[in-house]
Amino acid sequence: MKQRLLFLGPPGAGKGTQAQRLAEQQGLLHLSTGDLLRAEVAAGTALGQEAEAVMARGELVSDALVLAIVRSRLEAHTGGWLLDGFPRNVAQADALAALLAELDQQIELVVLMELDDAVLVQRLLSRGRADDNEQVIRHRLGVPPADRAPDRVLPRATAPRACGSGWHC
Repeated sequence: MKQRLLFLGPPGAGKGTQAQRLAEQQGLLHLSTGDLLRAEVAAGTALGQEAEAVMARGELVSDALVLAIVRSRLEAHTGGWLLDGFPRNVAQADALAALLAELDQQIELVVLMELDDAVLVQRLLSRGRADDNEQVIRHRLGVPPADRAPDRVLPRATAPRACGSGWHC
């Protein structure tokens, strides 16, 4: 089993669910930047308040902030890990590549999950999160493909794809 994994895909694709299951089964550190940020919001920290305002507008938290969270977790962990939903854009992919080179921890496997936008909207609305309304969701899904990270991390032809009902493959 590979020990340094990356799950990519849009919000609502199932990255978190599958990543959590695999991380528990294989004893990997599960790093979900969304979960880490939501924990900050729930704790009411200054970072959480900043993140909450950004997420409520349907925007992504700054790359520098997300990378700092990832760095701190990877530096403190010596075993395998699974990054869930990070990087989300080309700048994050480049920063992550530099960080992993610095830490001498290269990604061993990338899994790219894709779904139709209509299915994503339906799934996200059913979660019931305060920051998931249709306008915000459609804004998140509208990020131009050129600014998305998957092709930068690993060429599409070699990325394993998760397929099922409503999935692209």
